[in-house]
Amino acid sequence: MTGDAPLLRLTGPAKLIGRQAWNACANPLGIADPHPFTRYEFFEALEESRSAVPRQGWQPLHLTLEHNGNIDGILPLYLKAHSQGEYVFDHAWADALERAGGRYYPKLQSAVPFTPVTGHRLLVAQTADTHATRAALLNGGAAAVAESGCSSLHITFPKEDEWRAAETHGYLLRTDRQFHWENKGYGTFDHFLAELSSSKRKNLRKERAAVRDAGITFDWLTGSDITEAHWDKFFGFYMDTGNRKWGKPYLTRDFFSRIGQSMAEQILLIFARRGPEVIAGALNLFGEGVLFGRHWGASEYVPFLHFETCYYQAIDFAIAQKLSKVEAGAQGEHKLLRGYAPVATYSAHFIAHEGLRRAVANYLEAEREAVADNITELSAAAPFKKTD
Repeated sequence: MTGDAPLLRLTGPAKLIGRQAWNACANPLGIADPHPFTRYEFFEALEESRSAVPRQGWQPLHLTLEHNGNIDGILPLYLKAHSQGEYVFDHAWADALERAGGRYYPKLQSAVPFTPVTGHRLLVAQTADTHATRAALLNGGAAAVAESGCSSLHITFPKEDEWRAAETHGYLLRTDRQFHWENKGYGTFDHFLAELSSSKRKNLRKERAAVRDAGITFDWLTGSDITEAHWDKFFGFYMDTGNRKWGKPYLTRDFFSRIGQSMAEQILLIFARRGPEVIAGALNLFGEGVLFGRHWGASEYVPFLHFETCYYQAIDFAIAQKLSKVEAGAQGEHKLLRGYAPVATYSAHFIAHEGLRRAVANYLEAEREAVADNITELSAAAPFKKTD
């Protein structure tokens, strides 16, 4: 690097960085359909809607690398007072440190809040040196642990190459798995079904037929077709699911309006109707050729409606739009029998306390092996026809 020395800064909320500088790092090639969850618009919506704010235990402290008056890199970063909304579970680590007389919270979290989706966490501008900028962000994040009085820094759902780079800067490596559907050039859903074994193909057709026979039809809403009335309806579904699953839904009603205004071209709302009445809905975002399933809810129970709305309709949309994948979110081995395959996900952890670091390192070595074995076993149980 030439000119002035690079400057690392804990900047604060995304709005202090600004749309242009943020997206120059998040989408350095300027592609038309960028990753939706690393866009400035998504972070701004989370923070300005008071979904990811200090009052909720998420204080924005985004780390920037500035050079010659420009922002060359960004590590999305939050000061956390708990471990909720992360989908990579470290509660046992917190308990262990606190039983030993230490303090686990606050901690630093590099993540897209409430979003278990793999994407870049080391955001680098096109004009910057990728290797040097990533190294500076990783080292700066580790230094920020001590400077902010935190126990640790956790980078969740990074890309694999970022994950491997983190190890060379003192981070511990962790793996988990999700289930993703791959589009192998299918022209129709039946084309996809033809690759399944006979019994599994029959089961999927039976599930789809049951929803159809219940009188359910579906609407796909994107772009300007999505209105505030649609968000009102979907928010009711979201609140019902959230209240039953984790007690307090994370996202405010204002969040949905904000993403609807700023990035509707990358949003797919799937609504299930019985006649004129909407009885269920699923929120998806898409970009970089991938459909990302996020939230769903329903006002009544219909057998197999969840599978149809969240999985089969998503596949239909991906095939119609020639998208390469559907990522169906965290957890759920039931997705395997519906054509979604297990894939590894990644996280990297910088832990300052030497005793806890050693214990976690030993645990993660065994866990990574167990996760790899689990992915192998699940892949062998996939519903596709067996070939030599």
